[in-house]
Amino acid sequence: MTALKRSRIDADIVIVGGGHNALVCAGYLRRAGLSVIVLEARDRVGGACRTEAFHPGYRNSVYAYLLSLLHPRIIRELELGRHGLTILDRPAGSFCPQPDGRMLLVSRDPVRARAEIARFSAKDAARYDAFDAEIVTAARVFRKIALETPPNLGGGLADLITTLRTGGRVAGLDRHHQKVLFDLMTMSIGDYLDRWFDSDPIKGNFGFEGIIGNMVSPYSAGSAYVLLHHVFGEINGKIGAWGHARGGMGAVADALRRSAEIAGVTIRTDARVTEVLVDKGRAVGAVLADGTVIRGQAVVAGINPKLLYLRLIDPGALPSDFVRQMEGYRCRSGTFRMNVALSGLPHFRGLTGRQADREALNGTINIAPSLRYLEDAYDDAKHGGWAKRPVISMCIPTTLDDTLAPAGHHVASLFCQHFHPELADGQDWDAVKDGVADGVLDTVETYAPGFKDLVVGRQVKSPKDLERDLGLVGGDIFHGALHLDQIYSLRPAAGFAHYRGPLPGLYHCGSGAHPGGGVSGLPGLNASREIVRDIRHRRRAA
Repeated sequence: MTALKRSRIDADIVIVGGGHNALVCAGYLRRAGLSVIVLEARDRVGGACRTEAFHPGYRNSVYAYLLSLLHPRIIRELELGRHGLTILDRPAGSFCPQPDGRMLLVSRDPVRARAEIARFSAKDAARYDAFDAEIVTAARVFRKIALETPPNLGGGLADLITTLRTGGRVAGLDRHHQKVLFDLMTMSIGDYLDRWFDSDPIKGNFGFEGIIGNMVSPYSAGSAYVLLHHVFGEINGKIGAWGHARGGMGAVADALRRSAEIAGVTIRTDARVTEVLVDKGRAVGAVLADGTVIRGQAVVAGINPKLLYLRLIDPGALPSDFVRQMEGYRCRSGTFRMNVALSGLPHFRGLTGRQADREALNGTINIAPSLRYLEDAYDDAKHGGWAKRPVISMCIPTTLDDTLAPAGHHVASLFCQHFHPELADGQDWDAVKDGVADGVLDTVETYAPGFKDLVVGRQVKSPKDLERDLGLVGGDIFHGALHLDQIYSLRPAAGFAHYRGPLPGLYHCGSGAHPGGGVSGLPGLNASREIVRDIRHRRRAA
């Protein structure tokens, strides 16, 4: 444990980690009149929001690659547009090619979506509008809950009031939609979709939403919640829509950094924290790798809770039952990320030269033809390390953003499942990842002949790379699995869902806090509200 050598305060708030949630939290805390220092281990802030040149002339988002969940309140109040963030709305929805050469295009135009679905099942087409309305109704409730501090189990009056308020939101729904909300929180995505649809393509396309960053079978209980988690956002006023940040996701990080620095936040990069200082049972600062001590009235962590509590804090300073909870906190998302530089647009079997078909490439291309395909990918990873036929979600941002590649050329983001972070038989991801990446491209080739001939460069990120690069324990893009026992009042642990840690002066503002992962900024926004409340109360009491 580091000796405390000085008593002066460097800032009111010391934030450990400089991801997007940490920057959101910093921006709001500074606007509340508090001095803030952000300590980031890497050479730039933003965490998973990063754009890099990965091949000469080609740039792309390295990790996170799409926007929808970033809350419009944050965009407006932190003036991210003024600081350079432009969000490009994608006119297309999702495109799901099939092994037999057919394709399903789920357009954002409901009329066209029904017509496309009817090519596979007239009954499914007739049910589509009701399915979509059911999801949207549940998402509206979740949008409100996501902006609130969850009630703590065993808490006091404030927690009781929050519980009643949340219950009131649910009670405001009719009986059918109350059941829908509970079904989406508890059912598997497979069972939920089987209840609605008959055809494999539509179930595979929406089933993918339940396993994004979630290394589970599509028939695992609770996986339907991840679908709900991915539809509560909006882009440029369009609820449920997804888009691209012009210039890649690094533009989100850049806008947040500029917003924070102009407000007066101090940001230090290449400042790796090795210890959170605890004095007389209170978090009072951080120690950097070079021995520098940064002190504050409060310490706010934007990093994975397992990193915070199992690596940066003396376990003797924490309640033993809490340490046990953190040891059991599950982090595993089965994600494998690739970026490829392309000399031209790929041609998928099933797409024609029609303008409407060409526009399909503006959306998401999901290689997820059935729930059985998703199940097989999970089984492969569970027993053999990685899927022989992986689930792949591909986006080609250069169909909308001409800043990322030379004229006439393109870049594609490939988000792939399932890939186990822990390989058996002494294998190491560093040794096998290039061969695994070849298999990913082979899979795309079966749906888009000639695709591999277009590839002029690639960037590969295995689960091990995600942990090593970003501190995503187990390669978990959500800072902890979004399972029933790790969400809402149980995130990151029972009794500590209100953004406060088990030590006075210690807070959570990262994706390991409610409402969880994704580029939403909401954990940072919600945490800032609780921190300001505590500091003002403490100052009044002094």
